[in-house]
Amino acid sequence: MSQSAAESKTATLGGSGVGVTAGGVVRTLGGKRVLDGLDVVVPARGRLGIVGRSGAGKSTLLSLAAGLDEPDAGEISVGGAAAPRDRLARCALMPQRDCLLPWRTALDNAALALENRGVPRQEARRRAAPLFARLGLAGAEQLRPAKLSGGMRQRVAFLRTLLADKPVLLLDEPFGALDAITRAELQEWLADALAAEPRTVLLVTHDVEEALLLCERVLVLAGGRVAAELDVHVPRDAPRREVVTSPAFVELRERALEAIG
Repeated sequence: MSQSAAESKTATLGGSGVGVTAGGVVRTLGGKRVLDGLDVVVPARGRLGIVGRSGAGKSTLLSLAAGLDEPDAGEISVGGAAAPRDRLARCALMPQRDCLLPWRTALDNAALALENRGVPRQEARRRAAPLFARLGLAGAEQLRPAKLSGGMRQRVAFLRTLLADKPVLLLDEPFGALDAITRAELQEWLADALAAEPRTVLLVTHDVEEALLLCERVLVLAGGRVAAELDVHVPRDAPRREVVTSPAFVELRERALEAIG
């Protein structure tokens, strides 16, 4: 690939279609079977929300997909690859905490994803800078994390995740530490970002409404198993208040909450 082609690929944040499949996955931690024969299929560029009580196995599933952990039984694959290194190569994991480096500017924090791929720092900055405006961060490039609001920090963290240029995004409670107003704003922003830059997404959240707003399908985990699987067919082009009060949305939310128990 020529340098110009590589730069274009990075600038558009494009990722090839890669799906995630788990078949009969079992994982035991601390003597507890956290996942108990789990079967999950996420098609390429599909968006799956994963909800459930604490300890239901949500974050464990993300760790397995990312190749950071291995199942005790069954198999999990990303883009058809089951080896941990190959799964990791296809996934970018964004944890609940933004994990920004306090001594780096917002631009350098975002560019770190490119540096980790071997891009020199100056070149990484040059490639990352144009994306700040696209993600609502114009003017914040030279600010350090301590000077950023919680919402801005999460946007920088998400930009860093995108710049890793992986086809699968694993989002573990990305907005869990934010206040309700900021969280709602970033949910709308993330929906727009994913519409513009489609990726395969696994979103773990305790917020059923968040999962329904952002994902095409929602999985409810309970006792390490799938308690419910909901296809989300709701209007997404209406104002948020209209969406969350629509009969279809309310019914899905109630079904999910009932399955969580």
